[in-house]
Amino acid sequence: MRKLVIIPTYNEKENISKMISKVFSLPEPFEMLVIDDGSPDGTADIVRERQREFPGTLHLLQRPGKQGLGTAYLTGFRWGLENGFDYICEMDCDFSHNPDDLVRLYRAAVEGDYDVVVGSRYVKGVNVVNWPMSRLLMSYFASVYVRTVTRLPLRDATAGFVCYSRRALETIDLDAIRMKGYGFQIEMKYTAWRLGLKLHEVSIIFVERCEGVSKMSGGIFREAFFGVLGLPFRRIRKRQ
Repeated sequence: MRKLVIIPTYNEKENISKMISKVFSLPEPFEMLVIDDGSPDGTADIVRERQREFPGTLHLLQRPGKQGLGTAYLTGFRWGLENGFDYICEMDCDFSHNPDDLVRLYRAAVEGDYDVVVGSRYVKGVNVVNWPMSRLLMSYFASVYVRTVTRLPLRDATAGFVCYSRRALETIDLDAIRMKGYGFQIEMKYTAWRLGLKLHEVSIIFVERCEGVSKMSGGIFREAFFGVLGLPFRRIRKRQ
């Protein structure tokens, strides 16, 4: 099975080299695709330098300027499908997601024949470290809000640590995904569920980043909040 992890970056020079080293040290072999949105801090230059160590398995796509988290992942999904990967994972660059858990998500997908495996902060209590209470409550109740509005049977609908099977990404019409920020995470899971794909949650511990700057903003939150309201009224079709 060929496995790819997609890492979107914008000004992640403090984290990207360490993340590359960690992913390529895992007991399961993953390839990595870094999608950099024109980082002025030289993140892409660091990736190009590390490509000498991992030729053919460390990949880089550069885009001109910040175009949104959702569009980065959609670009990565299409690239992964075109290049023959069987499982495609998404993960942050800042070590808020433990790269060791990539193996757990992948193995859960294979062993349980799941199409979408979510690294969940809330499936077993609340597993978040070093967040202020205000942000923790906002994140937790955002998932409650999503479940209430959409009936999506996930405890962590906004999670950004996910493993998709090739079957899932070939079934979902990626061109129909509308939300660009963190709402993209909700829309992808909701679409998969509506199409009858098999979803599963694996408990993880989420740790606030130690280095670099968070990309969360009020605009991203508003898009997700209002976008969710429209999801139950959308016609969800399989990719043609």
